[in-house]
Amino acid sequence: MMLVLFLGGAIWGLGVMLKTPVQARLYMLALLYVAVLFVQFALPDGHGLRLALGGSPGQWLVLGGLVGAVLVYREVLSRVKGRAVAAEAAREEAEVPVQTGPFSAVELERYARHIVLREVGGLGQKRLKDAKVLVVGAGGLGSPALLYLGAAGVGTIGVIDDDTVSLSNLQRQIVHTDDRSGTPKVFSAQIGINAVNPHVTVRPYDRRLTREIAEDLFADYDLILDGSDSFATRQMVNAAAVATGKPLIAGAITQWEGQLTIYDPAGGAPCLSCIFPEAPAHGLAPSCAEAGVIGALPGIVGAAMAMEAIKEITGAGTPLRGALLTWDGLDADARRVTIRRRADCKVCGDI
Repeated sequence: MMLVLFLGGAIWGLGVMLKTPVQARLYMLALLYVAVLFVQFALPDGHGLRLALGGSPGQWLVLGGLVGAVLVYREVLSRVKGRAVAAEAAREEAEVPVQTGPFSAVELERYARHIVLREVGGLGQKRLKDAKVLVVGAGGLGSPALLYLGAAGVGTIGVIDDDTVSLSNLQRQIVHTDDRSGTPKVFSAQIGINAVNPHVTVRPYDRRLTREIAEDLFADYDLILDGSDSFATRQMVNAAAVATGKPLIAGAITQWEGQLTIYDPAGGAPCLSCIFPEAPAHGLAPSCAEAGVIGALPGIVGAAMAMEAIKEITGAGTPLRGALLTWDGLDADARRVTIRRRADCKVCGDI
């Protein structure tokens, strides 16, 4: 048994060194367990390999049963916790008053430059005030998007993130400040938004977005902005947006380059999985922490995300549906690429 435990530890340690996903490491351990059971049942009594692995399958079956029980318990606990978090979020939202109704004199002065625009006007500004927008992530992309949505007068802004402000964020995450280091990002963002515009309601969700709560949370908003920094989270956000029929404005950045589009299968545009059906291979899409990022880049892409949100809400201009905008900051080069839905897409193909 010690030999198998040593092999299991080696597999797990090597996976950690190579940054292999936890699920892949668990699969390898499961294969090792199956191989041990095969040896115990397939080889005759007294065989040297069977003796080296304990001599009988009984102890391995007991071990497998205990591990299985632990995994089932964790899964049940995760589902119960997810439902509790979703219920908590629903209660918090019910307690927050939504601003609607006519503009005050202060608001009319605040939004005067919008109201005189032919494409926005008073009707467009009223639509902004009545709108509810959820931003996933209060980091590099979320920071400028949140500030401009708040400044524009979007009436209800939700922001979900489970991280805290650190000094390494402040080179680019402009909604946060030095004196709020260690503060949960969503509460820091709420302070920053309301400092710019106290006339909007900010709903902070200091928790990780999970599959269990994503659809219920998205259902309460008109529009979703994805400023997350991992492909797995983007896939989850995309699936929940497709399931709830919400337009998804998605941005991504690395080093000097960024991209932006609107995923909206219900509106004829593709979803994330239409364009990127599989996760990129390890190392091809490194995070900002691994590859670095120029500080002003998320400001450009995040502000463009807010611009698309304002256009989407007011009906102004031509939105980025069916188009991917890329920006090369090193050479100041912007390109617009046409993108289309795939009929066989595993996420939105049946819509």
